Amino acid sequence: MKCKDAAVMALPDALPPRADEAAAFLKGLANPHRLLILCALAQGERNVATLIAETGVAPTSMSQHLSKLKDEGVVDFRRDHRTLTYFIAHPAAVEIMTVLYTHFCAKD
Repeated sequence: MKCKDAAVMALPDALPPRADEAAAFLKGLANPHRLLILCALAQGERNVATLIAETGVAPTSMSQHLSKLKDEGVVDFRRDHRTLTYFIAHPAAVEIMTVLYTHFCAKD
């Protein structure tokens, strides 16, 4: 299979210096619970209670996963009194979630 996308063809020259960074980023996403969280956040900002309700992730796990995603720079939050509202902060995460939705979630 030949790739006709010029950006992808330039990949071998561009990626090696940042391969570790890219691998670390993908490793942070490579968890079913974190993917569910990102899927919900791809639809728009969510507070923790809404994320728990939409994903079924336990509250204690949710906190750990959100912390990991925040540490990796994938998500961020804004505070309104005691409510934390999370959103996707890294544009690559939005693009990745779009590709994953297309290949694994969209109906044929």
